Amino acid sequence: MKHIPRLRYSLPGALAAIGAAILASCSSSVPLKEPAAQAPVDSKAPAEAQAPSTSPSYASSRASSAATARAYRADAASHLYAANSERIYKGRLPPMLYAIGVLQVEVDGRGAVRKLDWMRAPKHAPEVIAEIERTVRAAAPFPVPARMGKVVYTDTWLWHKSGRFQLDTLTEGQD
Repeated sequence: MKHIPRLRYSLPGALAAIGAAILASCSSSVPLKEPAAQAPVDSKAPAEAQAPSTSPSYASSRASSAATARAYRADAASHLYAANSERIYKGRLPPMLYAIGVLQVEVDGRGAVRKLDWMRAPKHAPEVIAEIERTVRAAAPFPVPARMGKVVYTDTWLWHKSGRFQLDTLTEGQD
């Protein structure tokens, strides 16, 4: 039986190309938007100073023109960044993070959060789970999904040990 030597060498290359394509599909192509004026944050400030603002300055009365859940995710991430500007980790994240969670959020036709489902909860850090859920609920109302009526979107929370975070949709990358 004859072996085809090219097949033996092309198979690993094909598998590597497929793996690279899968990894590339996981990245976000949404450009980073700078949140409105941000005040510098003192890392030694008390926890109360790092809590998200409850002022209506970030309350969303705008409608999202997104036609898909993936497009809406960018609007929701921008809204969360505006509501928590002092809690966003600035710059590239370090190689090791305290927690990573994947959360699915259902937003109704008025922008209210109806349901939160963890697709990958950081179970080693229950305080992070509770804080992410509180942060999402406190940021309501979200932009109204005008073209979809309601939307279920998914985002990945990248949580630093300092309590600051980035969302995968708007991440500045990782070292």
